[in-house]
Amino acid sequence: MIEIESLMIKITLIGLLGVGAQWIAWRINKPAIALMLFAGIIAGPILGILDPEQDFGELLEPMVKLAVAVILFEGGLSLNFKDLRHAGSGVLRLVIIGVPVGWALGTAAVYYGAGLPLSVSALFGGILVVTGPTVIGPMLRSLRVGKRVRDILKWEGIVNDPIGAMLAVSIYAYIHYAQTHGPQVDVAEVGFSVLGASMLAALIGIALGLALTWLFPRGLVPEFLKAPILLIAVIFGFVAADLVMHETGLITVTVMGVVMANRPTYSSRALRRFKEDLSVLLISGVFILLSATLDWETIQKFQWRFIIFLLMLLFLVRPLTVIISLMFTKVPWSERLFIGWIAPRGIVAIAVTSLFALRLVELGYEGADALVPLVFGVVIATIIAHGFSAPWVAKRLGIDKGKGEDIMLIGANDWNIALGEFLTKIGLSVTVSDMSKYALRDARRANLTTQDGDITETAHGHDVDIGQFQHLIVCTENESYNKLVANDLGPEVGYENITIVSDGDAGNDYSGRARILFESGAPYDVLLERHAQNWYFSETTLTEKFLWEDYCSNLKPGEEPLAVLKPDRRLLLFATAERPTIETGDRIISYIQKESPEELLARKK
Repeated sequence: MIEIESLMIKITLIGLLGVGAQWIAWRINKPAIALMLFAGIIAGPILGILDPEQDFGELLEPMVKLAVAVILFEGGLSLNFKDLRHAGSGVLRLVIIGVPVGWALGTAAVYYGAGLPLSVSALFGGILVVTGPTVIGPMLRSLRVGKRVRDILKWEGIVNDPIGAMLAVSIYAYIHYAQTHGPQVDVAEVGFSVLGASMLAALIGIALGLALTWLFPRGLVPEFLKAPILLIAVIFGFVAADLVMHETGLITVTVMGVVMANRPTYSSRALRRFKEDLSVLLISGVFILLSATLDWETIQKFQWRFIIFLLMLLFLVRPLTVIISLMFTKVPWSERLFIGWIAPRGIVAIAVTSLFALRLVELGYEGADALVPLVFGVVIATIIAHGFSAPWVAKRLGIDKGKGEDIMLIGANDWNIALGEFLTKIGLSVTVSDMSKYALRDARRANLTTQDGDITETAHGHDVDIGQFQHLIVCTENESYNKLVANDLGPEVGYENITIVSDGDAGNDYSGRARILFESGAPYDVLLERHAQNWYFSETTLTEKFLWEDYCSNLKPGEEPLAVLKPDRRLLLFATAERPTIETGDRIISYIQKESPEELLARKK
């Protein structure tokens, strides 16, 4: 065991482990939640560095609950009703039909598989209807599946989280009532109290969402205060609803996020980015803390018969819930089977179960002490089973769209259209995007795929699947817009996958946000001037006899390479601050001058 006395060092370690696990997961393209769980278990029960209950004491529970509130609010911010065009009926069925069916099947699995008492099984079965948006979100980022599948999983995960918590609240209220008033429980009284508290929590969320979306667009809150006020409003709403009845605050923050997602704030992009960054930190910290709370005594309570329950949960409960819910819908069977397999659990399941397990143990309920190891078993099993198998299952079912290989050209000018025609001729799929329908007419005449609208808006919705593009080349006459696109879409596609034209300022390479096209950094007006002088794109294949040095010696002054097309169809562009690795077999795309009649004659000779 390693003992560290300083709480400051432990807090720093939590951050390093959480963010470090997410970075490693990104590098190896594996589920981040799984690595964070393992990091917490190693730092907690194995090495004994972290003991959250002893380190933070009574602060641990409110810290975790407030973090979950912010995470759920951030999830609610991504629920725009426009998304329901593709998945509305499926989401509605998974909520109205799937929740009761999943609750009943989950309760039966806990009762018969894990062998827990019926009342405890019903409470845990209610919690199991949640599907972990904190796990599904990162999982979907690494998958290229259809919009309908993505929307169903995303909406179900976020909407069902507070519903599962409220089911647990209802069952606990029933258990507590029976404990204090005897076996004759007034079900109507318990039901009305939970329903009333839930409605009040929803109203608080609606009121806060409407208030903020009224204040922000009218300039009544300065830009530098919008994010802090939003954060405080989320915490206030959660605490206010939680004072009425425990866990109803989850409803408040989710509803508040949905209201703000569907009303203009004129700062939605900046606020969303702030919340996404904050949620990454909170997810990292909460998973490390919760997994570190495990101890050997708790782990030893995990019985072998619990494995039967986990198998029932994976292969019976979830698939049957989805199949029954989506019966007689237009959702293809391949998508139903994929949705029926994907149901990882995350923070909410652990946090809510840990809370009620403690309360049930205090009430003296048999089997309640097994809930904590059981929920960790569920989270670990579902994350590993679903997270690591999702790409394989998607491919087997034929819904995986594969790695994006297309190229997007932003700006429907003559130079971009010429580049698009050339890339199409050498076998790449190209889409030209522009805010002007008039400007796109020339692109359509060239038989190029076009996208009308502001890419900074359409990329966040369903008009464009941004994952299908391996690279974005931004070439418009508006220098500020070029940089805006790089700033906005950089976090989505990676700054290394965006290249913009130079603004003509030799001292401004803008390399921190995007790469500048061409090693020379030729600006927009120069490119158009060269196009007017009949410069054109050419392709040269490097061989063992014709090397890179030979290629360079053939270039005239001003001519230069634009990109390298690798055998695996990766297009790597030359930039002011970076040159791609060049090997034998690569195809070099150049931008060169039109040859004069004398040069053509000399070449023939």
